[in-house]
Amino acid sequence: MAKVKVAIAGSGGRMGKVLLDCVAQADDLVLHAALEHAGSPLLCSVVADGVKITADMEAALKGADVLIDFTRPEGTLRHLEVCRKLGVNMVVGTTGMNAQEKAQLGAAAQDIGIVFAPNMSVGVNLLFKLLETASRVLDKGYDIEIIEAHHRHKVDAPSGTALGLGEVIAKTLGRDLEKCAVYGREGVTGERDPSTIGFATVRGGDIVGDHTVLYAGIGERIEITHKASSRATFALGALRAARFLKAGKAGLYDMQDVLDLK
Repeated sequence: MAKVKVAIAGSGGRMGKVLLDCVAQADDLVLHAALEHAGSPLLCSVVADGVKITADMEAALKGADVLIDFTRPEGTLRHLEVCRKLGVNMVVGTTGMNAQEKAQLGAAAQDIGIVFAPNMSVGVNLLFKLLETASRVLDKGYDIEIIEAHHRHKVDAPSGTALGLGEVIAKTLGRDLEKCAVYGREGVTGERDPSTIGFATVRGGDIVGDHTVLYAGIGERIEITHKASSRATFALGALRAARFLKAGKAGLYDMQDVLDLK
C-alpha cells in the first residue's frame, strides 16, 4: 500500500518539529516537503529523508497528498490557495481564524478535502463529545465557566480549543455563543447572568495546554479537564486526520468526523 505523502508547514516551529518526528516514526507516512517562510534561517536545512526546508510552496507541494498546517491565519490562507490549485488536501490546526477566514476554508473544501479543528488531540475531541452529554444534563441551575492555560508564547486568547468547547456547550443549550460569552470580569460586575458562559485565560511558562469546563451548581460542582503534557498529542491527532483524507473526497471535516464521533 502506497504511503501518504505529507508536507508540513512551519516545519521549524515547535509544532513543526514534533510533526517531523511523528511522521518519521509512522510506517504508513512519508515526508514529502517541509515549508518555512521566506527569510527563515532554516531554509535549505535537511530535516529527514533528504528533504530540505523550502519557501517555494508550489514546487514543494506538487505531488503531495496532504499539507499539515499549524501556522497562523495569514500563512494558512496562502497555503490554502496553492493547495486548492494543486489538489492537495489539508489538515489545519491553525487557531485565531475569524469568520471570513473560516469561510475561505469552506469555499476551498468544494475542491479539496480539509480537516479543520481548533485542537487535533484525540482526548480533547472526546471531551467535546462528553460536554454534549454534560450540558444536556446540567442545563439548569449550573453556571458554566471555561478555564484555559497555555505557554507564554501563545498569541491568541481565549484559545481556539476553549472557544470550541464554548461553541459545543452553547449549541447543546440552544444559545448563541457570540451573545452569551463573557471573556473577562473586572470591577463591580453585578451578579452573574445564569445564561452566560464565562472564559478565563492563563498564560505562562511552558504550559502545553490545559482546559477545564466547570459546571458550578448549588452544593456541588463538576469539573471536566483535559491536560496536554506534550505537543505529540496534537501531532498524532493530525496524522490521523491526514490518513482520514487519504480517500481524497472533497469537503470540510473536523476531528469528530475523523474519530467517527458524530
